[in-house]
Amino acid sequence: MTVVPAEAADHNQPKKIRDMILPLLAEIGGNIHVGLAALGAAIGVGLIGMGASSAVGRNPGAATPILVQAILAIAFAEAIVFYALFLVH
Repeated sequence: MTVVPAEAADHNQPKKIRDMILPLLAEIGGNIHVGLAALGAAIGVGLIGMGASSAVGRNPGAATPILVQAILAIAFAEAIVFYALFLVH
């Protein structure tokens, strides 16, 4: 075991570690952010599709207006992922 004299100890070691770890944690946080946004959008698209198919099953005559509304809702749900991607970078 090597003994380092007190005057030779590196007092900047915690700062060096902090400067290395904080960017890594920020990157991980950004990746989690995008992943959660994508997961939420995927769940939203699935619920929209489920509701649209159920609505068409109950009233087949209204299939075209239901399809238009479903496509718009899906586009808005997927836009959340693009917002998250742009915010991360």
